[in-house]
Amino acid sequence: MSLLKIISVHENKERFEEFVASFWKQWGNESNMMFYKDCMFHSARSAGDLPSFYIALEDEKIIGTYALLRNDLVSRQDISPWLACLYVDPSFRGKSIGSQLLAHAVQEASRKGNETLYLTTDHSGYYEKYGWTKMGNCYDLFGNLSSIYQKSTSM
Repeated sequence: MSLLKIISVHENKERFEEFVASFWKQWGNESNMMFYKDCMFHSARSAGDLPSFYIALEDEKIIGTYALLRNDLVSRQDISPWLACLYVDPSFRGKSIGSQLLAHAVQEASRKGNETLYLTTDHSGYYEKYGWTKMGNCYDLFGNLSSIYQKSTSM
């Protein structure tokens, strides 16, 4: 039985380019690869720093991602940190990978000294299953309304 391993992108420098490409493939577009690469290159290298990017591996295959950010490019600049870029490879969905990534994100946010973690999404019903509470709405860069969820990082 293989085990899920969740690591910071900086824990395996040999695969950095591959890790960047994995985030960009899911969340980027043809014009912003350098944005992702530069952001991830300069990302957190100490416990309290943000942003931080994480990769889920099973048998060294990338099967998921998430990030902790200062802001998820939304209008609510007054709250932080944000969980972003949560992704699970479709062939691994339904195996609790998403819930493990969410739990890891909450633990990391707590370890970094944050009492609350936020996320923005247009999905409803998923995050509530894992104890996230809708706290309101915000707008993205394009003026689209999105829901904000929060979760305490205290266990």
